[in-house]
Amino acid sequence: MKKYAALLLFALFLNGCDDGDLTVDTIDFVDADSQACDPETNTLIYKLKTQEALLLQMPEGKIVNDPGTYSYPIDSKGTGSYRVVYRAYDGTVATANICGTIPPSTPKVTEEWIATDGVIEITTSQDERDISTNPDDGSRIHGYNHTIIFRNITFNKPAGDQTEEKFDFGTYTTSITPADLTFKTNPNGSAYECDEVSRVYNYNNSFYISIDDIDPALIVNTPTNGVPRTSLITATQNKVYYKTAKAETGSITPAFICSKVQPASPAIEETWTGQLGVAATSGIIEVTTTLTGQVYEHTIVLKNVILEKDNSHFRLGSSFVLGKIDRVATN
Repeated sequence: MKKYAALLLFALFLNGCDDGDLTVDTIDFVDADSQACDPETNTLIYKLKTQEALLLQMPEGKIVNDPGTYSYPIDSKGTGSYRVVYRAYDGTVATANICGTIPPSTPKVTEEWIATDGVIEITTSQDERDISTNPDDGSRIHGYNHTIIFRNITFNKPAGDQTEEKFDFGTYTTSITPADLTFKTNPNGSAYECDEVSRVYNYNNSFYISIDDIDPALIVNTPTNGVPRTSLITATQNKVYYKTAKAETGSITPAFICSKVQPASPAIEETWTGQLGVAATSGIIEVTTTLTGQVYEHTIVLKNVILEKDNSHFRLGSSFVLGKIDRVATN
């Protein structure tokens, strides 16, 4: 009798073993890394576990590289532009199963949950890092962290609808190339003036930094003798701009910078503006003047200037040298 009972238990055990199918009651991807099929468009972001995948599909441009909170409604039918889908597989799942043009035939999807309600909430912060161990040297932005939460999400699942008030998808990170503000005139340090517009500047093929409507009291043909002239960035004077050229649209040139009407080529991709100055603290334009023979040399330094674009910002540094402008003495 004991022999038959043991055989029955063994048979039940065999019957209870599946062929790799995964039975799921709850989903948890907190420890899984977020990835994108195309980091340029970020239209499909996903997280993988051994036999599970969590997918987030959105239109291009909804992952925004700028601090703030962005919210998008999940499509009610689960077939539109904003989709959240969970899948379980009968074997190990990999990126090729998610992003491949022709997905592999295995593993097979054994269970699928489709979100039919809720809100996709993305809170973005910038990854700003000091240039060196000395914070006075300034900072640069290396990327953005996008913390994704699903609010009041409802999954349509085989066992019936399931709603969660808050579901943490996790953090997706986008990387950017930090600004390399090395001027074309490095290391001789010359800066330039425009003839037809009130602008001093320095540049490279891919960017330029300018001071528009510089305070005329700053550049005067009189030696400063150890006491530099200073003036603040304001809404009407000493307006600082950092502009970058869009790749493959042309190179930055003096003629481009000094045009009264900006030419179409190259296309400007980003414009950063210097924050308004605070006396003795930030946003200060400093000029030191020396006389060598018949030439006055005016060294222009941006002190504690913070550049901002929308909600992003970075620090040029405590003493960022724009360059030197020479003016010949007049009798």
